Amino acid sequence: MVIIKACFRFLTFDRVQDKYRIMSKLIKTGDVVIGRGAPLAIVSGPCVIEDYETTRHIAATIKEITDKLEIPFIFKASYDKANRTSLTSYRGPGLEDGLKILAEIKKEFNIPILSDVHRISEISAASRILDIIQIPAFLCRQTDVIIEVARSGKVVNIKKGQFLAPWDMTNVVAKITSTGNHNIVITERGTMFGYNNLVVDFRGFMIMRQTGYPVVFDATHSVQLPGGAGSSSGGQRDYAPMLARAAVAAGVDGIFMEVHRDPDQARCDGPNSLKLDTIFDLLTQLKSIHGTISRR
Repeated sequence: MVIIKACFRFLTFDRVQDKYRIMSKLIKTGDVVIGRGAPLAIVSGPCVIEDYETTRHIAATIKEITDKLEIPFIFKASYDKANRTSLTSYRGPGLEDGLKILAEIKKEFNIPILSDVHRISEISAASRILDIIQIPAFLCRQTDVIIEVARSGKVVNIKKGQFLAPWDMTNVVAKITSTGNHNIVITERGTMFGYNNLVVDFRGFMIMRQTGYPVVFDATHSVQLPGGAGSSSGGQRDYAPMLARAAVAAGVDGIFMEVHRDPDQARCDGPNSLKLDTIFDLLTQLKSIHGTISRR
């Protein structure tokens, strides 16, 4: 009887996993494909553009690592971080200068570029450079912003707000698809759990996958402690690799991680950013886990 019950549980789990895999579409940007049956994609870069040299160095290093490991890579950096704890926090070089830097990196390394927009007035200029436009978690219910980003025709990476249940993303996806744009990626970045803390509900990956679109896990923002340092956010970067490994084992289509040469000196999200020289080993592990899950 024990053996029969164990077999039943295993078969039931397999059916759930099969449904989880089948639901995801394939989303293509440049040479990178995200979704069902595709290799695990990595979205990575510094939280914010600090200067050209730092940004280029991070892009070049990740590009070298991902090329060696044969992992699809999308570069991420923000030209303006409008969602900061303090009025005096560094926000970035701004739209014009920031997009110039991203355009140079895109051209030099031939990689897709992702960045976030915060205002409708930014979308036209941003869409000329960006391959993926990200809607920040705090704006995932701002209908006008979502609609205008979707109308750009670019791939839309929509971050699930910390305040939303996974099934609430169905409504967000419907806003995007109402424009005829079906190039959508959903990113999980943790859920509010009391004050200055986030947790990750791993059931949410499967629930959001049932929208029909790929799901990416933001490993570094999920260990952020919003406003936890008083005038800035804190973070627990040591937990990010563990959560990333668990998310890949759960079947996500990609991992989002912010990195920096010296996270303790980073001008934004340093406490939850990973150190650049540690990610080779982590990406090696993630690729191995993804390969095991895919073979199953």
